[in-house]
Amino acid sequence: MKVVSQLAVVAVLAAAGAGGWYGWQEWRAGQNAQASTAPRGGGQPLVVDVMPVRAGTVFEKAEAVGTARANESVTITARQTGSVNSITFQEGQLVRSGAILVELETRERKADLDQSRNELDQARANRDDARQKLERSNQLKSTGAVTQAKLDELEALLRFSEARVRGAEARIRSMDARLDDVRITAPFDGRVGMRMVSIGALLQPGTVVTTLDDLSKIKLDFSVPENFLGKLKIGLAVFARTPAYPDRVFEGRVSVIDSRIDPAIRAVRVNALFDNADEALKPGLFLSVELALDKRDGARLVPEEAIVGEGTSQYVFVVRDGRAQRVVIKLGSRMQGDVEIAEGINIGDLVIVRGVSRARHNQPVAARPYQRPAS
Repeated sequence: MKVVSQLAVVAVLAAAGAGGWYGWQEWRAGQNAQASTAPRGGGQPLVVDVMPVRAGTVFEKAEAVGTARANESVTITARQTGSVNSITFQEGQLVRSGAILVELETRERKADLDQSRNELDQARANRDDARQKLERSNQLKSTGAVTQAKLDELEALLRFSEARVRGAEARIRSMDARLDDVRITAPFDGRVGMRMVSIGALLQPGTVVTTLDDLSKIKLDFSVPENFLGKLKIGLAVFARTPAYPDRVFEGRVSVIDSRIDPAIRAVRVNALFDNADEALKPGLFLSVELALDKRDGARLVPEEAIVGEGTSQYVFVVRDGRAQRVVIKLGSRMQGDVEIAEGINIGDLVIVRGVSRARHNQPVAARPYQRPAS
């Protein structure tokens, strides 16, 4: 009897527990249903920061990297064998075209030149003597004192003497040129580099003396993908930056577009010219490049924080009649901090910038002006 009573108590407790569990489930379902139909935020509008779509200027650009080259650059070398007699430049010095940089020993060459000039004088004297003899013999020919054979001999002697004069003159011109080569000069205005020789050094043809660079302008070589070829043209603006001058932007212009496309990288080589009066840019410097391909005024711009991506689509929330409206958009060009909107919204529309992650379509919102952070 006692066992039956215990079983009855257990059955009652089990029934009460089951009823309580089913009751709790019904209460929870009701709460979820109310939460799904209630306005977000407990019925209060969502506070968001908005900014009107503004009109601005957009530059379509291509980005690349390039290497700086001097406007003109040459390695100065010796043209002939000789010992260095004098060095007339300082490393890093700015020199003018024609300035003597190095002069080789000239005493032996000058002595050879003096000897050749003496030989020329003797050859000219022999030629003049042969000419006079021929003229006198021609005058005596009518008297029969001179035979035709003698006249032929004198004419041959004159031709031989004139040939010796011409040969001596040619040797002197050659020696003068070689004497000029002992003076190593600057072929154009520029700045010399490191000195590679010392006084007394024996130079051979091709021995490097120094380098010379015209740094008044800098050429920048870079490559642009072939899909931009239709918009490339001479004179386009080019903006270059380098970590060496983090706060400076260098502006140049496209000066040369290669006539061929590199099939390996599907790109065309481009050369831009930059003024470099302060010589801040050096040959070999690595720079990042922005090439301004197109300019559009009146473009629709919004802060990049307002853009929401979903798969391959992008959208923004626009505030209309106090509610957030989800609008699918098409993006244009991107700039620092801003994005161009090609389709979807108009200038003046209020776009949610801050609070966009909590916004839902058709949700009541309380809009306040967005304050862009100070840069």
